[in-house]
Amino acid sequence: MSELCLKILDRNMKTLAVERGEDLVNLVFSQEYREGDIIILETAGDGQYVWLQLDDALGRSLVYLTGNVTYRIPFGEKRINLSPKAFSGNKHLLCARTVQDFEIRAYRNLALNVCDQHEIENLYPHAVANVETRGESVFAAQNAIDGVLVNKCHGEWPYESWGINMQDDAKLRIDFGRKVVVDRIVLYTRADYPHDNWWEQVSFTFSDGSELDMKMKKSSRPHEITFEEKTISWMEMHDMKKSPDSSPFPALTQIEVYGTEAL
Repeated sequence: MSELCLKILDRNMKTLAVERGEDLVNLVFSQEYREGDIIILETAGDGQYVWLQLDDALGRSLVYLTGNVTYRIPFGEKRINLSPKAFSGNKHLLCARTVQDFEIRAYRNLALNVCDQHEIENLYPHAVANVETRGESVFAAQNAIDGVLVNKCHGEWPYESWGINMQDDAKLRIDFGRKVVVDRIVLYTRADYPHDNWWEQVSFTFSDGSELDMKMKKSSRPHEITFEEKTISWMEMHDMKKSPDSSPFPALTQIEVYGTEAL
């Protein structure tokens, strides 16, 4: 058994709602969120797999925790990369459940995390970039692992993406927080043509020291590459070579990394 606790606190750290449970906790919050509110997930220890849903409009992800998690409810500009239903209204369903062994062992997209946020560094997978266009939420690194695959436009949800601000040295790092075994990468590049450019090649560096180049074509369809299994804890996408098209705006809608846990 593993004890889980979900809390909602206001800006003054006053508890607005709390629920506890063994292996499963559901929290129904029947109020409107106010700016400064936070969600806290407390667990019994480090290194725990959890199915986590912070809002019913976001959905859930299988995540790996290395400690208690604090999620800041987004407002204003920080919310427009999310569904307008997320964190809105006066009734919200949050839940957390420990993951069963057969779920952990499944072959799946290990990069998916609908709960990712800049400030959270102990909830994995976690996306980090050296640039995000104008610092806007609709171009944040977390958008590349949120599971939304709509790539024929750009801007507010569901057209959020990772924007590189036209920088040739842009890098995106996916940190898994533990050892995983991967053998497939799928990229959905943004395809809002003619506004967008596209990459002819991207490169990847893995925590095991290996590197990989991926050739691509102009397309709204997924770009996929398979390779021999690698046991890694992080990977980085870099050296994206854009096409000679006139647009200066290549971008990434989604990255999927398939594999299993290194158990």
